[in-house]
Amino acid sequence: MENKHYDAIIIGSGPGGEGAAMNLSKRGQRVAVVERHQDVGGGCTHWGTIPSKALRHSVSRLIDFNNSPLFVEGFHKPRAWTFDQILKQAASVVTKQTRMRAGFYNRNDVDVIHGCAELVDRNTVKVVVEGGTETITADKLLLAPGSRPYRPADIDFSHPRVYDSDTILNLTHHPRHIIIYGAGVIGCEYASIFRGLDCKVTLIDSRERLLSFLDVEISDALSYHLRSSGVMIRHNETYASVVGEDHGVVVSFESGKRLKADALLFANGRTGNTDTLKLEKVGLKANHRGQLEVNEHYQTSVENIYAVGDVIGYPSLASAAYDQGRIAADAIVDGKAEAKLIGNIPTGIYTIPEISSVGKTEQELTAAKIPYEIGQAHFSSLARAQIANAGVGCLKLLFHRETKQILGIHCFGVNASEILHIGQAIMEQEGDANTIEYFVRTTFNYPTMAEAYRVAALNGLNRLF
Repeated sequence: MENKHYDAIIIGSGPGGEGAAMNLSKRGQRVAVVERHQDVGGGCTHWGTIPSKALRHSVSRLIDFNNSPLFVEGFHKPRAWTFDQILKQAASVVTKQTRMRAGFYNRNDVDVIHGCAELVDRNTVKVVVEGGTETITADKLLLAPGSRPYRPADIDFSHPRVYDSDTILNLTHHPRHIIIYGAGVIGCEYASIFRGLDCKVTLIDSRERLLSFLDVEISDALSYHLRSSGVMIRHNETYASVVGEDHGVVVSFESGKRLKADALLFANGRTGNTDTLKLEKVGLKANHRGQLEVNEHYQTSVENIYAVGDVIGYPSLASAAYDQGRIAADAIVDGKAEAKLIGNIPTGIYTIPEISSVGKTEQELTAAKIPYEIGQAHFSSLARAQIANAGVGCLKLLFHRETKQILGIHCFGVNASEILHIGQAIMEQEGDANTIEYFVRTTFNYPTMAEAYRVAALNGLNRLF
């Protein structure tokens, strides 16, 4: 077969690879994307963001149904779903996303090659395809292979009761009790999901508090609501051994404690998918987490090779990876990129209730000795939240006492990740346009959850003297 030459080859079709491919194609470049799975979309579409959030949405609706007097009247017991039943809804969303994204590549004349990529040299990629190999070359390479759950060597993940955040989507039985080891974003989200399905959940945190990067008040609220829903949280614990049995798993801890459950979900970190790329052929070396170092243009130490997404570490978000891909594409074409990733990247955590934040926390502002004030709006006082029976949560605005500039926004409750963007738009404005007074001067639809900004702004301004 005659070797094909491209302007750019992209390894991986997740958000980072897709963003780069679309931008390069629209800028007149001939592009190939190598995807090791049979469908495009990467881990984000098939094992991570999309299926887990679809699961969470279905469980949240089930909780709403069972808590609504309007719907439960006449029912003698709550409606119940099993994990595999709600997986069917998630599967339908994944199918829709996959078809849509495959259409992007078709419409933009991007060649998609399904197979495992290996670097031969700085311009050559060998693709192991069904029935043989294919070799392609390009002027520039972009690595966007994504990541996978971290698997310690001393845990037997082949045991049918031991799962990671990818294989949990293959769960066919409904565990009465599940241990979730790792209380990061993924662990907390799945704790909400399984508890919403009426499973007994034990959440193991190796640190002193949940999601320590969050504002303490928000972290405390999450901890309170998980506990009040029935989740058992154990802090400052590290596993010593995991033993799979015929009908369950026994976890022993360095503290001497032991726990037994029907299943274990190990959700303690991720590893970049660089181990099969043969990076040594081009002089690149990944760190212990399979990640690569890049400069501000997402260029590696090899001049014509770029990398984006989970494989470069922080922020490891699908939203950021897409932007990174587009920025890297500009650098590939122009030699540099004028655009940059925004400084304040929003965080969305799809627990039940939901969390979202952007900017500084109270703790960071206090440590930096920045004079700030707080404006709060509790959802329980909002008419729209009362109508929707969604009174749990609040919006918290942190702003400079003198300039009234918004410094941080933290939201806990229904639709937090959507509500946050209203404040983010003002926070991103330059100079005097970034002011908490905007929310007092403007008029919001009523009743809406967005009205929380007006309530919080008035609350905060009333504290000034």
